[in-house]
Parts: sequence; C-alpha cells; structure tokens
Amino acid sequence: MGQDLREMFDRERKEARFALKKGHDKRFSNKLDKALPRAKKRFGLLKIAASVLVLCGLGITAYVQVTEKDSISTTVANKQQENSPFSLGDLSPDLKKVENYYVANINLEFSKLEVSEHNKAVVDSFMDRLSELNDEYESLTIELNQMGPNDQTISALIENLQLRLQLLQKLKKKLKQLKTSKNEQTYNNSI
Repeated sequence: MGQDLREMFDRERKEARFALKKGHDKRFSNKLDKALPRAKKRFGLLKIAASVLVLCGLGITAYVQVTEKDSISTTVANKQQENSPFSLGDLSPDLKKVENYYVANINLEFSKLEVSEHNKAVVDSFMDRLSELNDEYESLTIELNQMGPNDQTISALIENLQLRLQLLQKLKKKLKQLKTSKNEQTYNNSI
C-alpha cells in the first residue's frame, strides 16, 4: 500500500476548498488598525505651504537682483555726476565683497602684530612700504573716478590690496623669526 505522499497532498489540496467567513477581511483590518494605527497623512497642506514659500523666496530674490543692478548703475552714475569719489566697492557687489575681504584680512593682520623695542625698526620699514601702497591705492581710486571703471584700474586696485595683505603676512613671518632667534639667543646665553 505504498502511496506517494506528494500525490496524496496534491489531491487533498485540489479537493479541499476553504472559504473564509463573511466579513473576515473587514474584522481583520479593524484589529490590525487597532494594533498598528496608520499615521494620517496631512502633508497636502504642508506641501502647498512649502511651495508658496519657495515661490515667494524666488520672487523676492529675483526682485532684489533686478533692483540691485539698477541701483548699482544709478549709484555709479550719481557719484560721477556729483564728482564725489567712489571706490572699488561701489562698482558691483562682487567687487565690494573682494574689497571687504582684503580690507578685513589686512586689519586682522594689523591686529595680530606684536610690536616691541626689538622689532620696531623692521615694523617701521614694512609700514613705510604699506604707506606707499596705500598712497598708490588712493591714486588708483582717483584714476578710477576720473577715467571711469576699466579692467586695468580694477585689476590694479585688487592687486594693490593683495600686495598689502602679502606684505603684512611677510612682516608677521619676519617678526616670528626674530622672536624665535631672540628666544634661541636667550636660551644659549642662559646655558
């Protein structure tokens, strides 16, 4: 009586038809919802609000850029008509950023300088050179006002700022070297 178990299970599966009780799906869904409640989606209103904010932001940015361009050209024209000097930063926002960057770094380097009796001569020689660069910057600004903005004058003004910053950085290194050599002399003398 050797029956093949596979055949027996296949036959039983075909013959047996299981039916669920009426409303079983609904009851099961209710129990599932009670055990694991679904988070209600309220993102519709948030999406609309976010979209409105983004559109407002873009509109304001575009408006500011358009009015800024108009105000720059108006400012340069007004300053030329008034014969009052305008600087590199008055030409465009990008040039203003460049000028502010270099001026801020130059002032920072100045604030870091440690001047003493031992390094006063070195500092004075560097300050003389900085004074020359400052005078040159002022003459370039006058040229900018007289001849109007051009690439050569703007480049010269930026290079002047770069030179002043580099000169201050060299002075800082030189002072550090002097301090190190003085410390070494003091150490060698004490031994």
